[in-house]
Amino acid sequence: MKPCCQPEPAPASDCCGTPPAAKSSCCGTNTPEAASCCAPTGKKRIDLLFWASVLLVVTGVAGHFWFPAGPVWWHTFAHGTWEMMSKAWWGILAGIIAVGVIGRLPRDLVLGLLGRGGSFSGILRATFAGVLLDLCNHGILLVAMQLYRKGASLGQTLAFLIASPWNSLSVTLLLAAMIGWKWTLAFLLLSMVIGVISGWWADCLVKRGSLPANPHASELPADFRFGPAFRIALRDLKPTPTNLGRMLREGLGESKMILRWILFGIALAALIQAFVPDAMFSKLFGPSILGLVVTLVAATVIEVCSEGSSPIAADIIRRGSAAGNAFTFLMAGAATDYTSIAVLRQTTGSWKAALALPLLTTPQVLFVAWILNQV
Repeated sequence: MKPCCQPEPAPASDCCGTPPAAKSSCCGTNTPEAASCCAPTGKKRIDLLFWASVLLVVTGVAGHFWFPAGPVWWHTFAHGTWEMMSKAWWGILAGIIAVGVIGRLPRDLVLGLLGRGGSFSGILRATFAGVLLDLCNHGILLVAMQLYRKGASLGQTLAFLIASPWNSLSVTLLLAAMIGWKWTLAFLLLSMVIGVISGWWADCLVKRGSLPANPHASELPADFRFGPAFRIALRDLKPTPTNLGRMLREGLGESKMILRWILFGIALAALIQAFVPDAMFSKLFGPSILGLVVTLVAATVIEVCSEGSSPIAADIIRRGSAAGNAFTFLMAGAATDYTSIAVLRQTTGSWKAALALPLLTTPQVLFVAWILNQV
């Protein structure tokens, strides 16, 4: 019997209209890709969320340059949209390119670099990879979801996300220049600890069946060797114009699902800046339990890019004398960001897996922040 549920021979393609050599059976799994592949074909639906977000962001950026005059709320919205896009564009572009590159890497190589899913060493590797990768929180989402599709465990994906956004080299140096190396290194190490604990906890819940396992996961072959895998990867990544163009197209195609949420988050954050006074937030950022909760909520709702979060965190330390609140503000982009939660939900197909991110990390962040406020 031919793959894709066809009892009779298919001439040159499977049920998805793709040559058999390019795709394996799509009906034998319960993955989102299989469901979309074998669903009856019909009129393609317009992605209203994506195009509405694009329209809002383009309108705001255009307004910043060509229509600056107008009500205060319009100026704030236009300037906020432009400011976030001017800081996030490189991370988004780098993320798209990284997705294209990772998509070309053999699955065994990615799994070999990250280590065995569900193991403590695998969590440590994912955490260090997140710290070393120099991308902002928007670009890191694209990479994390591609790693999940390549077989990284849920715990490794969460650890990578939690350790990544503001721990890149450029943002770390920026933060050190504003608050000093003592607080910067403390924040860095504490975020890594939270990433490791959360990732390990998530993988334990997966083993118990409380959280869904990654359907893309697979074991490394017994005869796997890094040398041959690297040579195959380098051959596929040869920087020819044709190859680079194909990787960019593939990266953009794989990233569209995530881009819709990134653009939606930027548009929503700009609207909140336009209609919610800053004083309402800054007045409540004191070193108290209420201040911690307000900081967490504000950082979650505002969704500041990693480069933008560093100056705000530094200001909270200087004016609010609340190092714990500053740590909470930095970590909220990784722990409670609604864009990350929405993207996790769409990639994993599970609300349990998506909500594990804030539920596992937020208590740890608030506990660490409370201790820092007492120092």
